[in-house]
Amino acid sequence: MTNLSRRRFILTSGIAAASSILAHGCASSNSNSATTGNAAPSAIPAANTATVETTKAKLGFIPLTDAAPLIIAKEKGFFAKYGMKDIELAKQKSWPVTRDNLKIGSSGDGIDGAHILSPMPYLITIKDQVPVYLLARLNINGQAISVAEKLKDQKVGLQSKVLKEAVDKAKADKKSLKVAMTFPGGTHDLWMRYWLAAGGINPDQDVVLESVPPPQMVANMKVGTVDAFCVGEPWNAQLVSQKLGYTALVTGELWNDHPEKAFAMRQDWVDKNPNATQAILMAIMEAQKWCDQTENKEEMCKICSDRKYFNVAAADILERAKGNIDFGNGRTEQNSKHRMKFWADNASYPYKSHDAWFLTEEIRWGYLPQDTQVKAIIDKVNREDLWKQAAKTLGVAATEIPATTSRGIETFFDGVKFDPEKPEDYLKSLQIKKV
Repeated sequence: MTNLSRRRFILTSGIAAASSILAHGCASSNSNSATTGNAAPSAIPAANTATVETTKAKLGFIPLTDAAPLIIAKEKGFFAKYGMKDIELAKQKSWPVTRDNLKIGSSGDGIDGAHILSPMPYLITIKDQVPVYLLARLNINGQAISVAEKLKDQKVGLQSKVLKEAVDKAKADKKSLKVAMTFPGGTHDLWMRYWLAAGGINPDQDVVLESVPPPQMVANMKVGTVDAFCVGEPWNAQLVSQKLGYTALVTGELWNDHPEKAFAMRQDWVDKNPNATQAILMAIMEAQKWCDQTENKEEMCKICSDRKYFNVAAADILERAKGNIDFGNGRTEQNSKHRMKFWADNASYPYKSHDAWFLTEEIRWGYLPQDTQVKAIIDKVNREDLWKQAAKTLGVAATEIPATTSRGIETFFDGVKFDPEKPEDYLKSLQIKKV
């Protein structure tokens, strides 16, 4: 990338950090030429689904509602429609298993791509040195923070500060409130950390924060090994239906229309199979549109509830998929604006500005080093250019294809703002952090 030193987005500590971050420039760049020492992503020609290099790919998923686009693309024949008739969907036991199988690749009995937590392609690329491309966002919104029934009297909700008394009491008794998320540095970890910190609770000092696979969250709450958790659906709804706890908030209340899961594939697979990659992307996009249509929700939930996918009652998926939320504490909401969206409001497009927030948070909590070249690694991993190429081939209206890689300034529930052009201001505004 030319003039990299001027545009590089580097997060370091103190005053030096502020000056080095200032000129990173994230709002309008469509370039994929920035690197972190490796060759720039190769140009990929327009898709020709009649000549896909392979009809096979093995894609991982976790039993969560936001995996629906992959499942629907398989079950409704969208993969086959675009030439990928031999797609295999492989259920993963946890996000660490997903990571490890991506590192191995299908040639080693792993996977080629996955439904994945949005920060994970970066963590795998940076920390595990296995290059992964983020090709699409799968959804926005649709997660929740739920708490145990024993905390109902505390009326825990959007403001976590009401939990502070229970946290302090547990510490005084030489115990700790146990809080679960799904993967260190993953979206659920970041939502939980942001929520706790906004209420004056240090997630690294005041509670025990541990990883639990999504399908095991409810069981852990039932036996009392966790007091609160952040996870996607249908597990919050199942907790409520079993009367084991209640939903304190949905994550769209923390950050409206926040990015959540992504679709990612190994770089070597994409570079070797450009036409097949485009075919997969088009199938997923068509499935996302299908999943967002109200008249398809019941069928979507019925398909996903099958034993080979979620193995839960369709009723545990349906209502929240429609945006009808029974929080379990007397609060209900119909057609919530914070419902999970797969296509509406540019849900599928992988904004680079959102990845800038994720990486800033990874540095905030010590998951990535302070000198991480954020702008450069985003340009390497985020292949929004391939998304746009697939969208145009699919015939997506120009009005549904974002003209810029930034959604602009984001505002969180506590009034804190994130300007992707000024991440140092965001970091300075945060009271609880590791850096």
